[in-house]
Amino acid sequence: MRMDPATPSRAFTRRTLLRGAGALGGALAVPFLSASTAAAAPPPDTVQLPDGWWPESITTGRGTTVYTGSLADGAIWQADVHTGKGRLLVAGTPGLLSVGVEYDTARDWLWVTNGYLGTVSVYAVATGSLLGRYQFDAGFLNDLVVTSSGVYVTDHARPQLAVIPLTAAKTLPAAGATRLLPLTGDFHQVPGDDVANANGIIAAKGGAVLLIVNSATGELFTVSPDTGVTRKINVTGAELVGGDGMEWRGTTLYIARGATYSGVTSVKLNGALTSGQVRDEFAGQVDIPTGVALCAGRLWVVNARFDVPNTPDTTYWITQLTEA
Repeated sequence: MRMDPATPSRAFTRRTLLRGAGALGGALAVPFLSASTAAAAPPPDTVQLPDGWWPESITTGRGTTVYTGSLADGAIWQADVHTGKGRLLVAGTPGLLSVGVEYDTARDWLWVTNGYLGTVSVYAVATGSLLGRYQFDAGFLNDLVVTSSGVYVTDHARPQLAVIPLTAAKTLPAAGATRLLPLTGDFHQVPGDDVANANGIIAAKGGAVLLIVNSATGELFTVSPDTGVTRKINVTGAELVGGDGMEWRGTTLYIARGATYSGVTSVKLNGALTSGQVRDEFAGQVDIPTGVALCAGRLWVVNARFDVPNTPDTTYWITQLTEA
């Protein structure tokens, strides 16, 4: 869910998934390895999450750090993909859920959507403290992206984006400054309380354009962050039904598709963002991939495992996609 990475596009294949060792303990913080120890050890193929974690999204922080939230209680986990170790950044709260997560590079903040609660939370990465929470008249706030002008959040139950405006100042926006941006143009909402429509979102062209995927229809759209006008991108090669979290690598868009296809689809887009061609689909030993992040030169897929019951003993992990 990061904006315009400059790394050239490459093909990816999935390494063998190592599911042996047990997951990290639920609320125990696991310290990172020292720099000398980390340098001597090869990067892991997977990063284990605490048992019962139930992740949905993933975002890249500084260096080799990634963050993922918990649908079970809203907690936030910080992991190092080079060492595979992690720690609890934000403790869970009963009744809270963390859906989309996005790292704010300019402020060292973490923005998190809270699903059907209609709120967006923001945390200080340095301390894990809650800085603020913004309430919207929304159905289900799902995924989000941070640009220089604002935080843009998809509502998969209603054809709209929730917007929190940002300026160059590293101060929290006022609650009254938020707005809802209706989606107009080519985007059409599929009715149904349980139907996920607008889902993954990413920024292009320095934030001048947003891209969203409609999970229900499998269509990809550009969105004006100013007007909400959408334009369908003509994608050939495969439908993107079940499209969820997205990530850029050069001009290639990687889309997690956990609802109908347990893998990641890559789409090569033209410069005008009017058309795209599906290049590869990566399936593997992952149940329900719902988010992708580019970190340390590789793509990492978070495994939500919606096909198994979430219990305190259910195992969860992040899987690496590596260059062929």
